[in-house]
Amino acid sequence: MKLDIVAFGAHPDDVELGCAGTILKEISLGKKVGIVDLTRGELGTRGSAAIRHQEATAAAEILGVTVRENLDMRDGFFTNDEQHQLAVIKMIRKYKPEIVLCNAIDDRHIDHAKGSKLVSDACFLSGLVRIETDIDGVKQEAWRPKLVYHYIQWKNVVPDFVVDITGFTDKKTESILAYGSQFYDPNSKEPESPISSKNFLESLNYRSRDLGRLAGVEHAEGFTVERYLAVNSLGDLI
Repeated sequence: MKLDIVAFGAHPDDVELGCAGTILKEISLGKKVGIVDLTRGELGTRGSAAIRHQEATAAAEILGVTVRENLDMRDGFFTNDEQHQLAVIKMIRKYKPEIVLCNAIDDRHIDHAKGSKLVSDACFLSGLVRIETDIDGVKQEAWRPKLVYHYIQWKNVVPDFVVDITGFTDKKTESILAYGSQFYDPNSKEPESPISSKNFLESLNYRSRDLGRLAGVEHAEGFTVERYLAVNSLGDLI
């Protein structure tokens, strides 16, 4: 199955928080998008791996992605080694995306930076024909995505570019709130976490509005790049 975009997240809900608006917009433009979660978020302060699986499934339906998979890596303890790189390479070769979206290169949670580098390295290695992989005994062809972009998470990283997501923020919020165990709920008896406060939930709107303000639109999501963006002419930037 060929996808246009695959978004990777270290934990279920990373993708929704970082780039759900962009995903919704690209799907509205006819693109096929998939999500691959590295772990099940089993070390999270609230909820459980089973609950987050149900929530991730619901969020995927809200977003309208073509597929969502989980690589079952160990939350908090996965590493950027051959075993984990090969697992990501198999996903890249399976779906052959032109664009990969992945975690922030620097963030509060250690899994975010680790996941960012792991996916980025796997994207490069996936293009090497001498690395052989298979799924269910069927040999895979080498494939390297054309572009790798990193979404913004906890830290206010300065983006290299932003995507206008005006008109998609309500649906983005709906996909985030599908993770009822994780985010603000005044009736919850679960312990508090850095992302369970009302302020954190509201900060997502603050950020998209502020990035939008700076770009001259209502709402935007920011990304960092690994190499310079190139356009054919200045007119392409209008």
